[in-house]
Amino acid sequence: MERQKPFAVTLDPATSLLNYTGTWRTQRPVYISRMPPCNQACPAGEAVQAWLGLAEEGRYEAAWRKIMEENPFPVIMGRVCYHPCESSCNRVQLDDAVGINSVERFLGDQALRHRWRIEPGESSGKRVMIVGAGPGGLSAAYHLRRMGHEVTVFDAASKPGGMMRYGIPRYRMPREKLTAEIARIQAMGVDIQCETRIDDVLEAKTAGGYDAVFIAIGAQVSHTIDIPHSGPVVTLDALTVLRDLELERPTELAGRVVVYGGGNTAVDVARSAVRLGAIKVTVLVLEEREHMLAHPSEIQEALDEGVELVNLRSVKRIDEKGVEVEQMTASNTRWPRSTGEFEHLECDVFVQAVGQRVDTGLVDRVSGLEMDRGRLRVDDSMRSLVEGIFAGGDMISSGGSVTAAIGHGKTAARAIDAWLKETVYQRPKRAEIAKFEFLEPWYYTDAPRTHRPRLDVVRRTSGFAEVVGNLDEETAAYEARRCMSCGNCFECDNCYGVCPDNAIRKLGPGRGFEFKYDYCKGCGLCENECPCGAIEMVPETT
Repeated sequence: MERQKPFAVTLDPATSLLNYTGTWRTQRPVYISRMPPCNQACPAGEAVQAWLGLAEEGRYEAAWRKIMEENPFPVIMGRVCYHPCESSCNRVQLDDAVGINSVERFLGDQALRHRWRIEPGESSGKRVMIVGAGPGGLSAAYHLRRMGHEVTVFDAASKPGGMMRYGIPRYRMPREKLTAEIARIQAMGVDIQCETRIDDVLEAKTAGGYDAVFIAIGAQVSHTIDIPHSGPVVTLDALTVLRDLELERPTELAGRVVVYGGGNTAVDVARSAVRLGAIKVTVLVLEEREHMLAHPSEIQEALDEGVELVNLRSVKRIDEKGVEVEQMTASNTRWPRSTGEFEHLECDVFVQAVGQRVDTGLVDRVSGLEMDRGRLRVDDSMRSLVEGIFAGGDMISSGGSVTAAIGHGKTAARAIDAWLKETVYQRPKRAEIAKFEFLEPWYYTDAPRTHRPRLDVVRRTSGFAEVVGNLDEETAAYEARRCMSCGNCFECDNCYGVCPDNAIRKLGPGRGFEFKYDYCKGCGLCENECPCGAIEMVPETT
């Protein structure tokens, strides 16, 4: 047998013992997957970074299907979600957040355009009853059908959608888009029975022969403050106003309108009044502007449209010509202090938008359920103290968003599926968050954010047409490419290129790399040059 020639003769690295440097190391590099901050911040639990990567490659249907694993409403979320994912985006510290919400909306609209569908799972023989055809209930219905369960959704309203339909004006949520996404869920075999009020949930569950029930009714009852009132000023509550607009009933939003409240509902009513031709619209808010619950973008759009915002005011009485208000002064907390100084504002219509609550009458007769300040007590898998009864959305938490309700519906569906299989749902553990300091931002070239087009103020205040437009295909793909893939390898080849010992092997497109530890001396260059923070140096083990 011919003896192998040494490295000095062959120049073959494999023949030189000097190249086997693994025993020199005190630490070794490992590839890891960290949690992108956008994923962590999404109340619906979307794998944001994953679908942005697919969209970047032009694989739009695959990107859409990745969203649909967690969230059945990308069209709706691309319009009404306040995108906490973008507030958490690491790119904020470099230039501006990735336009995640705008890309999601683009993908959702592509799905409607191309009629992409989701098939239900193989039948399980189990039946689930859902009360409430809002975002939480419909999300649960969608996920349960994907698991193969038979689902019936009951709702007291004439059309499904809950607060997405009856609480969000058309200029933010076009009804044809809302109806189309709900129709996709119905096409999966979900039975939605509207104009069907459930007064006793346990009785209905038993009578219908359902194996489990999910309660997801929204907060559709207005809170009101008892304000002394005399004279002809019309007084309304915000939810009634928004519901009348949806049902195309006449409203009394005319003349000089004052809206009292600092949340998104108050802003929606004010902007609707502008569109209905009110002479003047004023929003009175008890808190300072920075403490308002309304989203800053909604507040700014209202101001752009001519709404007057007056903070630090408390309404004391309604008289013949308007409202008497007390001027307040800021304190060290969210709630201001009285000053004893008053002023008068003339108005013809006064609308209260000071909060809303859930009608919990359907569970009053169910023994064993626990309520806490008007909310049903459940565990972290949405399971109540009564076997087979789950709840989510406004039923269990106050001040929730549409996106949070969708997340509740998904979690409840997974918990119900586990319960039907006589197991317990365990939420997956989350990986370490990919912080900005783990990244190498020099790698990412300047790429200014692309913003969605908007109607000019004159056109948008003349009716209820949608205010915000779409990105086109080119700008959507560009915006997706701005993602820095925080914490997860995107195969940029940096580690492969900088390794001085040829200790990294390519596994092929989409499969990443692996370290050849026999040759790695633990210098850490790969970790230092990884732009997305997907490599970590760990202590060497024997």
